[in-house]
Amino acid sequence: MPATPEKYLEVQNSDEFSRLRHTLRRFIFPTTIAFILWYSLYVLLSAYARDFMAIKLVGNINVALLLGLLQFVSTFVIAWYYSKFAAEKIDPAADDIYNSIDGDRRAPSSTTEEGSVL
Repeated sequence: MPATPEKYLEVQNSDEFSRLRHTLRRFIFPTTIAFILWYSLYVLLSAYARDFMAIKLVGNINVALLLGLLQFVSTFVIAWYYSKFAAEKIDPAADDIYNSIDGDRRAPSSTTEEGSVL
């Protein structure tokens, strides 16, 4: 039987849920702001510092190309770091909250022909 709406409200008002939201926000807000500033710097330099962005570094690779590629690198680094952060800090706390709601009852998602859980 699914949890009642009252149970979800109780969890939402709990200290554990507040700590989980605080932990998540402590990661997401600074990371998002840093990335937006980094991206904005790239856009502004591309628009207003064309001579700087045109400086050749190696062969035909200029500052603009390098900074553009670093946008991709920073995106992947942030995604990797978030994945690691979530696995260590967010997921265990979320699992604890889920288990407190569900009473640690989990229905099998699917079964094989022999009846074993996949």
